[in-house]
Amino acid sequence: MTDDDRVFKALADSTRRFLLDLLFAREGRTLTELESELEMTRFGVAKHLKVLEEAGLVVVRRSGREKLHYLNPVPIRLIHDRWIDKYTERHVAALVDLKNALEEES
Repeated sequence: MTDDDRVFKALADSTRRFLLDLLFAREGRTLTELESELEMTRFGVAKHLKVLEEAGLVVVRRSGREKLHYLNPVPIRLIHDRWIDKYTERHVAALVDLKNALEEES
């Protein structure tokens, strides 16, 4: 499995996207803090975090007895640059504008 595949797999699940949103809002959260935001068992949240870690989207740091989770936005940016950015070029935007204009006329 490639790095891109791991990132897409991780982002395919709404719970994992929600966890990333939580970490975007405030990084350095413990498993207990993240678990409190979801109606899911601790084990279930830990499994989702493991998938995010394997994709490189979450980095874990130990602080004493606590395990803190941090968002790593680099893999998402790499996906953006490779798969999304090229579709926002001028000529593609012009085609979308043309499509919208034609749909408005009909």
